[in-house]
Amino acid sequence: MSDAVVLPVETVAPKTRSVTARLLSNRSVVAGLILVGAVVAIAVLAPLLAPHDPYTQDLTRRLVPPIWHDKGTWANPLGTDNLGRDYLSRLLYGARISLLIGFSVMLISGLIGTSLGLVAGYFGGRVDLLISFLITARLAMPVVLVALAVVAMVGGSLPVVILTLGLLKWDRFAVVMRSATQQVRSLDYVAAAEAAGASRLRVLLGEILPNVFPHLIVVATVEAGSAILLEAALSFLGLGVQPPLPSWGLMIAEAKNFMFFSFWLIGIPGTALALLVLGINLLGDGLRDVFAPEGRA
Repeated sequence: MSDAVVLPVETVAPKTRSVTARLLSNRSVVAGLILVGAVVAIAVLAPLLAPHDPYTQDLTRRLVPPIWHDKGTWANPLGTDNLGRDYLSRLLYGARISLLIGFSVMLISGLIGTSLGLVAGYFGGRVDLLISFLITARLAMPVVLVALAVVAMVGGSLPVVILTLGLLKWDRFAVVMRSATQQVRSLDYVAAAEAAGASRLRVLLGEILPNVFPHLIVVATVEAGSAILLEAALSFLGLGVQPPLPSWGLMIAEAKNFMFFSFWLIGIPGTALALLVLGINLLGDGLRDVFAPEGRA
């Protein structure tokens, strides 16, 4: 017993510090965190930062230009829209809608796709064939066209858009989780858990899921950005979030008739939308570098 080697508890700490250091040293992660963090902070503090009620209309102050314009005023720093609503206030509150849609769709589609992928990758056989068929059938349906058809029949609203996109965007989660589960299901720690009498649910949730979680994080960031863009596309076509909600996609749609005369009505929410999606994609790309560096050239 005197020759036994006892690993100190502190050996776990350097690994944690190493992952943290790699996250902070990755430029994509840092840039993504800054952009996404700024939008999250704006969304949370919108009631404190907004100078006006985003729903209040004042037709006597329609299409007031932003402050950098000669006719701009500090009463409306980013101007007003075609109904006289303060554009800065609607932009701040619009961050809430975009984040809500992105993360809600990510959660719904992630729950469905991860469950199917784990089950298919672990059990294999006929279960894998059935789930692979479902994935193929889903991939054969264009997301935008199906979403347009569903929203056109049911009616556009925030819950309908979230539920529709959530039920349509699970395929990438399922494909990635299936592949990752197939890679780890035959490893020693899974076999040891099964030999110890652990239930299949315990093996899936306690042994396999934590070890494929880095793949799940990367897919989740990509799907959140994609969901935000899809909502903006649906809103632009008039089948997404309905007025008077201050969605960034809806703000762009409402401004399309004024794009040649008041370009800021499209430029401001369009820039905000692009920065948010860019931040999410940078974050996902950086997480891929940190958690799966062998996948990079």
